[in-house]
Amino acid sequence: MNPNIAKISSLLSDPSRSSILLSLMDGRIHPAGELAYLANIKPQTASFHLNKLLEAKLISVEKHGRHRYYRLSNSEAASVIEQLLSIAPKEKVTSLKDSKEKSDLHFARTCYDHLAGYVGVQITNSLVEQGMLRKVDLNFEVTSEGSLFFSNFGINEEQQRNKRRAFARCCLDWSERQHHLAGALGNALLVRMLEEKWIVRMPKTRAIKITQSGKTAFEKYLKMYI
Repeated sequence: MNPNIAKISSLLSDPSRSSILLSLMDGRIHPAGELAYLANIKPQTASFHLNKLLEAKLISVEKHGRHRYYRLSNSEAASVIEQLLSIAPKEKVTSLKDSKEKSDLHFARTCYDHLAGYVGVQITNSLVEQGMLRKVDLNFEVTSEGSLFFSNFGINEEQQRNKRRAFARCCLDWSERQHHLAGALGNALLVRMLEEKWIVRMPKTRAIKITQSGKTAFEKYLKMYI
């Protein structure tokens, strides 16, 4: 086995480090204390695991005075984690709270910096069915109708294409077992939906809530009925 693969596998096999990485899948930065709380471990233990993840370049850190804030290093790291989740055995639901949390995550969530879950997949499928996106291998191409749609929605397609990352790639959704839109375009779509208040982030989770105005907009513009 490639030693780099073995090292990454070893890192991900630890439950505490896995919990930390899953907490960072919301694409935001988190202080060490919050990550320790979310992983249900002591701050000193969290620091140990965070240093291991930093060494492997799976996460990055920002220092602001005495405080350190962590995030996933890039979208590629998030994509690997999402794909591993798609083949991982399902966890047993042990309480009503766990059931509600899992249901919320399956319905709509952030996958690093783009929208995933049932809603994310349905949005992607709708864009394809309406001829705005065309799936080519493991990427999406924007059609002329799609360019008009994204422009009207306030997304500068050229600006997104010029970013130093994949423009519109397929990301395998672990709960839906289908692809959703990722890359610079997927991120821009998430940002605009948040700005328009079609969707809102839920506290202490990467689950996303669809607002009433969002439901109306999805019906009008994407022919989606949620």
